[in-house]
Amino acid sequence: MKAILALADGTIFEGESVGIPGHALGEVVFDTAMVGYQQAFTDPSLGGQILTLTYPLIGNYGTNDDDYESPQCQIAGLVVKEICDVPSNFRNTESLGDFLTRHKVVGIEGVDTRALTRRLRNVGVMMGAISTGETPEEALRRIGDNPGYGEMDLVQQVSTPEPYEWRPKNAPADGRERLKIAVIDYGIRVSILRSLYQLGCQPTVLPCTVTADDVLSGRPDGVLLSPGPGAPERLRPQVETVRGLLGSVPIFGICLGNQLLGHALGGKTFKLKFGHRGGNHPVRCELTGRVRITSQNHGYAVDRDSIAKTPAAVSQVSLNDGTVEGLECPELRAFSIQYHAEASPGPLDSKGIFGQFVQRIREPDRWEEIEPEVC
Repeated sequence: MKAILALADGTIFEGESVGIPGHALGEVVFDTAMVGYQQAFTDPSLGGQILTLTYPLIGNYGTNDDDYESPQCQIAGLVVKEICDVPSNFRNTESLGDFLTRHKVVGIEGVDTRALTRRLRNVGVMMGAISTGETPEEALRRIGDNPGYGEMDLVQQVSTPEPYEWRPKNAPADGRERLKIAVIDYGIRVSILRSLYQLGCQPTVLPCTVTADDVLSGRPDGVLLSPGPGAPERLRPQVETVRGLLGSVPIFGICLGNQLLGHALGGKTFKLKFGHRGGNHPVRCELTGRVRITSQNHGYAVDRDSIAKTPAAVSQVSLNDGTVEGLECPELRAFSIQYHAEASPGPLDSKGIFGQFVQRIREPDRWEEIEPEVC
């Protein structure tokens, strides 16, 4: 079945339908990772976005029951050059085409993803629509009649409605005395919860609507601010919650959590032209000079100049464009990173930052001395 991808600037790409026929609307972004497509599709941070994968052949190792970052596909739509119909991997349980159909994803293949990516890099990410059975004019009208990405309240759509304690499936009781970590869910990834649990923590996932009093009433040893989709400046109640927690409990923010911490400290954020998405982004620690290759998925960044007037310091920067990749605020026992330390599926350079968080909780007097473990 024929399908089209229409961009808000009037650019039209033609291809074949994958997944289910129909219509998909979202911000069109691109990801440069060669693997990890199942993790990306189920990452809540990609809610409201049509994902373009730059690697030309997608689906060669199929899908499985273990690589979900959330219970369902979160992407608004998918754009690829080619879907592999004959996957080959010992973990494979379902082809990518069948996976997309089962999760009711509207997608398009046969697109020149190099040309599309070049367009997004030159002009910037923009709203778009994938459609079967519509003319380009009808698809463009659909884009114009709907709100833009920055106007959507996407965190509310992906956050848990009720608190819950997370444990691995069929995990036996080990009698271990675990640190209590309150995880505020703006779009949590399972691999983050798994990383905490493996380090002796018991994560309790809380809705994005919790107040600081709600969080502190559970007497957590630490608070993790999760990643998530959407524009951080729209999340004023969430910023107030983070501000109310500062100084009361150790805080660790990841991705959107980094941006919310920046706002809570008095800083600002801005939208990147085409964002950082992929598994090959170099980040430098300002204190040690160490460079890590990181996994990233974000379209907003903390404004560096705005942080100069706050109690925080910029701790890490992107070597691609110099944007803020981490904040440190020892006097309030808070720190954050813009990239994904859980690195599912990789790279693993920054995995030790979870250990840094745990050690800082256990040894608060040594906060500034404790560095991430080198994996």
